[in-house]
Amino acid sequence: MTMTFDERYRAIDSRDARFDGQFVTAVRSTGIYCRPSCPARTPKASNVTFYPTSAAAHEAGFRACKRCLPEAAPGSPQWNLRGDTAGRAMRLIADGVVEREGVPGLARRLGYSPRHLTRLLTTELGAGPLALSRAHRAQTARMLLVGTDMPAADVAFSSGFSSIRQFNDTIREVFGMPPLELRARRRRSGLAGGAAQPAGAGPASSDAPSTIDLVVPHRGPLDAHGLFAWMAARSVSSVETATPTSFARVVRLPGGPGWFELRIDDAGRLRLRAQLTQLSDLTSLVTRARRLFDLDADPLAIDDALSTEPLLTAAVARIPGIRVPGAADPHEMLIRAMVGQQITVAAARTALTALTAALGDQIDGFGAATRLFPTMAAIAERGAEVLRGPAARIRAVTGAAAALADGSLVLTAGDDGAEQRAALLAMPGIGPWTADYVRMRVLGDPDVMLPGDVAVRSGAAALGIPSDPSGLVSWAAHLAPWRSYLTAHLWRAVPPRTSKEPS
Repeated sequence: MTMTFDERYRAIDSRDARFDGQFVTAVRSTGIYCRPSCPARTPKASNVTFYPTSAAAHEAGFRACKRCLPEAAPGSPQWNLRGDTAGRAMRLIADGVVEREGVPGLARRLGYSPRHLTRLLTTELGAGPLALSRAHRAQTARMLLVGTDMPAADVAFSSGFSSIRQFNDTIREVFGMPPLELRARRRRSGLAGGAAQPAGAGPASSDAPSTIDLVVPHRGPLDAHGLFAWMAARSVSSVETATPTSFARVVRLPGGPGWFELRIDDAGRLRLRAQLTQLSDLTSLVTRARRLFDLDADPLAIDDALSTEPLLTAAVARIPGIRVPGAADPHEMLIRAMVGQQITVAAARTALTALTAALGDQIDGFGAATRLFPTMAAIAERGAEVLRGPAARIRAVTGAAAALADGSLVLTAGDDGAEQRAALLAMPGIGPWTADYVRMRVLGDPDVMLPGDVAVRSGAAALGIPSDPSGLVSWAAHLAPWRSYLTAHLWRAVPPRTSKEPS
C-alpha cells in the first residue's frame, strides 16, 4: 500500500522499525541511505528522498548507512501484496532467476522483452533487474559476513557473485568498506547475526555439503508455534521433520539437494540452518525458507486490520503474528493439494509418504532426510501404481504432473495470479478450492478466500461468523487485502473434532 511522503517522514522521525525493509531513506546532504529505524538524527525533510528499494538508492548514487545497514532489514511485504509485473519480478529475483537465467530469462518468464522489462522496473522501482539482483546479492553477502565465519571467498559464491573481484567491488560500493572491514565492524558493535559452523571447501566444488547457521530477520510478532504445528501435522516422512520448536526438510536446488531447518534458539530467535551441495544455491534456499514461513509479512498491519472486526478481536489477540504457510516448491505444492482434496490431513500425509517412499530419489548426507519429493516426471509415469482412491483423482494428479514435467503447465512464485488460476482450472480434476489454495501458498497472495473449505466454514461457525459460502464471502469483503490471514485464523479456530483440513 502506497505511503505519502509525510507518512514516511513520520515513520523515520519516530524510528519505527515496522517499516524496515519497506522503503529506504536517502539523505542528499550525506550521500547515504538508511532504514526507517536508523538511530541517527532525523534529517531535514528537504534533504530526504524515499526509495522503494536499496537498489534504487544505490543507482541514484547513495551508499548504505554503516550504522543501521538497511540491507539487514526483513524483505518487503509489498512483493506479495503486489501482483503486478514489479512484484512478480522481485519474487523471481529473490529466487535467483537472474543469476541462473540472466535478464533474458527473467523477461521471458514475465512475458516481456529484456529492454522493456528493464524500462518498466526502472520506472516502477528506480532500478533495473541487474541492479535489483545485485542489491539482493549484497544483502545476502552482508548476512553471511556478519552472521557466519565463512571465508570471504565462500561468502562471495554463496551470495551469487561470479568472481571475488565482483564481490569485493560491490561490497565496497554498497557499504563503503571492504568485506572484512564490514565483518569486523559488526563484530565490534556486537550486532552480528550469530556465529555459524564454518563452511566447507569453496564456491561449488566440495563433495560434502556445506552447513550454514544464521539468525533470520523478520517482523514480530511471529506465531512460530502455529507454524511448527501446521508443518508437523503435514510432514512427509523422509522429506520433512517437525518438532514443537523446529521444522526441517530437503529440497531440490539447481546445484543438487539442499536441506534447511528453521528453529527457535535458546534466546527466542528464529534461526536457519542450511546444508547445501553447492554454496551458490544459498540465496534460493533462504528465499524458499522465508516464503514457506511467510517471514516477509507485516504482522502488526495485518493484526491491526483484522482486529477492527469485533468477531475477530479475541482470535487475533489470542494468536498475534499469525502467518500463512507458503510453499518450498510450487510443483510439489500442487500435487500435495490435489492428493489432499476431500480427505483428512492424516490420510493425505499417509498417501504422500507412500508416494515419496516409492518414487522419491534417495539421498545421503542430510540428516534425517533420506528422500526427495518425487519429480513430476516420476509421478506422471508411475504415480498410478502407488496412489490410491478414485480413478478420476489419480488421473488428475498424474495428468497435472505430466503437464508440469513437459512445461505445458507453468507454476512458479512469479506467476500472475489470475493467469495461474485460469491455467489450473483448465486442468482436469482441479477446481476452485485447489486453484485458490495453491495461489495462496505458492504466490503468497494475502487476499485469498476459501469459502467452500470445510475447515474454514467450521472455524467461522465457531467464531460466530456466517459459515455458508456466500454469507462468508460477503461478510469478509471489508477485510481485504488480508483475507488469507483471516482464513488462517479460521483454520486455527476449528473445533478439535473437525478432521478435514487443507494439506
